[in-house]
Amino acid sequence: MKTLPLARAIAFAVPLLLLGGAYASQYLGGLHPCEMCWWQRYPHMAAVPLALIAYVVKQRPCVSALFVGLAGLAIGVSGGIGLFHAGVEYGWWEGLTACATTSIGGGSADILNQIMAAPITRCDVAPWTLLGISLAGYNGLLSGAAALAILGLLIKGRTQA
Repeated sequence: MKTLPLARAIAFAVPLLLLGGAYASQYLGGLHPCEMCWWQRYPHMAAVPLALIAYVVKQRPCVSALFVGLAGLAIGVSGGIGLFHAGVEYGWWEGLTACATTSIGGGSADILNQIMAAPITRCDVAPWTLLGISLAGYNGLLSGAAALAILGLLIKGRTQA
């Protein structure tokens, strides 16, 4: 499988870079994530360790390809959620849930303070766009392209084997 190393690299790098961008936009750019933004992050969080396992077992190409494929599937799921979220932002359809903020813990006074201090982030409003495309839209496009590239590389590698 001559294409497996490239597929493995994409499966590791893309979710890592997209998560890095998401956290940078949150903590450096002040763009607080809505609930659907978080939904997009979780599959990427799963893809990174799956790709790392693919590196650990790279001496066993079939097992490595399986983990790359699972990482690619997770990346594709994030892309699908991103495209759905972008559609909600553009008003093409309604979202599945009311927007929420991050989890709250502590005593009742702490909970009240956290609720009052938490930024309200709506899922149906894009807080930032570039060329008319929101962050959710970019995640959908980039993750979808990466998932298709991984799938194509795995299929090509299988036919070459």
